[in-house]
Amino acid sequence: MQRNSRASRILGCAIALPLVGSLLASCSAGAGSDSAEENVKPVAGGTLVYASGDAEPSCLDPHVGGNYPQALVASQYLESLFTKDANGKIIPWLAESSEVSEDGLTRTITLRDGITFTDGTKLTAEAIKANIEHLKDPNTASSTGYLAVGKVVDIEIADELTAKLTLSAPDNALLESLSMPWTAIESPKALERDQATNCASPVGTGPFKVESWEHQKAVNLVRNEDYVLPVDDAARADDKAYLDGITWRFIPEAATRYAALQSGEVDVIDNAQPDTIATATKDNSLGHLDAPRPGASNRIELNSSKAPFDDQRVREAFIRAVDANSGISALYFGTAQRSYSLLSSVEPLGYSDESLFGTDAAKANELLDEAGWSERDAEGYRVKDGKRLSLDFPVSTNQSVPAEQSLFEQFQAQAKAVGFEVKIQLLDLSSWYGALAKHEYNLVSAPYTKVGPSVLRILYHSDSTVPAPSGYFANNAQVKNEKLDGILAEAEQTSDEAQRASLYEQAQKLVLEGYYVLPLYDQQNHFLYGKNVHGVGATTAVSSPTYYDTFITE
Repeated sequence: MQRNSRASRILGCAIALPLVGSLLASCSAGAGSDSAEENVKPVAGGTLVYASGDAEPSCLDPHVGGNYPQALVASQYLESLFTKDANGKIIPWLAESSEVSEDGLTRTITLRDGITFTDGTKLTAEAIKANIEHLKDPNTASSTGYLAVGKVVDIEIADELTAKLTLSAPDNALLESLSMPWTAIESPKALERDQATNCASPVGTGPFKVESWEHQKAVNLVRNEDYVLPVDDAARADDKAYLDGITWRFIPEAATRYAALQSGEVDVIDNAQPDTIATATKDNSLGHLDAPRPGASNRIELNSSKAPFDDQRVREAFIRAVDANSGISALYFGTAQRSYSLLSSVEPLGYSDESLFGTDAAKANELLDEAGWSERDAEGYRVKDGKRLSLDFPVSTNQSVPAEQSLFEQFQAQAKAVGFEVKIQLLDLSSWYGALAKHEYNLVSAPYTKVGPSVLRILYHSDSTVPAPSGYFANNAQVKNEKLDGILAEAEQTSDEAQRASLYEQAQKLVLEGYYVLPLYDQQNHFLYGKNVHGVGATTAVSSPTYYDTFITE
């Protein structure tokens, strides 16, 4: 294998660290642990028990659908063509190199030699073709991956390790898109199976593989004994993971999950609550990984396609009525910082404007009066033409932790003071998706993770009001603005980095100044782990931890 050039690029970011997982953790912008990893000699063996608060995926193949819980588990057994370095730069992983034509319409990707899938199939250019075609096939019902490769119209096999991708338009975000778990590379032989079989046991090149899936209980992963790390690592005797396996459990109740970690029943938990994070890190009783996700910030989107938010004055009035700062300060114990941006803090092209989001009840009342909502009913809610100023706010209990739900309840009370009725509906994930699909919402908090600022096109281009084959559409604010569409299209096509940055700033200004969105904070991505767990790091481009370098001591 020709791996040395790739290794030197990554090792240059953190040459003193002994473990590749730690190297990549330090190379992932925004990811890190509260306490320094002590100098403990790695030991092989043992099964790590992971407890997730997210809803159990309906499919373990992240090509199907494409949500973050899939990314978390799939990062253990699937790998992507590209990844990120310490500076957020996209660099090859399974790929060896990439070139783009002068007109930007042909992307040539060459793979590393000597890598095989866990079913014995060799990684070749045929895998690139099969995987992109799988993502684009409507029967796959992909959303995140489907949108990521939307501009690829043809894949030509140039030789065993080289594929040429023909694009409908230049796409400077394509390598960012190909660094994500939702576009990870699966065995083309395995993809020939029916979808149910592939959902139960996707086949990748990663350090672990799926052994079994006990529905409603756990996914059982075992070590890939033939794993080949796509970088050289002199500190490792071989490329195999230290752990024998991972038991991936689903424990939706936060207190139960935390109690299981404290008792040693589980080794790592996600979706940790702000108060427990603050307590655990203060007394140093547990390890803490804070790994903000790339792409969009956590935000509330205002559905501008129907009343009352089809009026910008009403959108601004709602945003001026609520006080996010005090709620975040009181409920998050310093674990989340207020954002005024559409993009995550790990995205260097994020633009902020705090002045747009100052709480001002007098201004909110003035705007509502101007918009014709000048009367109030007996309960204090504003009315217009006999209709109450009422907002439907479906909230996913699988994606919003209790602290966030409490924040939304504070917004509900604050908005009532100026005359809004906010109807919060706590829903399971399936019902929540159903409400969005039927447009039964005025407000929604919908996390979306994608590497790079091109997430703005997915979230705010008018094309994204049309559902992907999965039925999911990403433009929940229902922004339809021809000027914005043109800016976003140009931003993805330019080869000039300064122009790209300028265009994305213009796009963000249009959305923020139109009051389509109330930014809150980074997508919270906290993990707590026991003191006998070592080598934990967020080592993928989307900040999902991998456990290749993790080991457990007594």
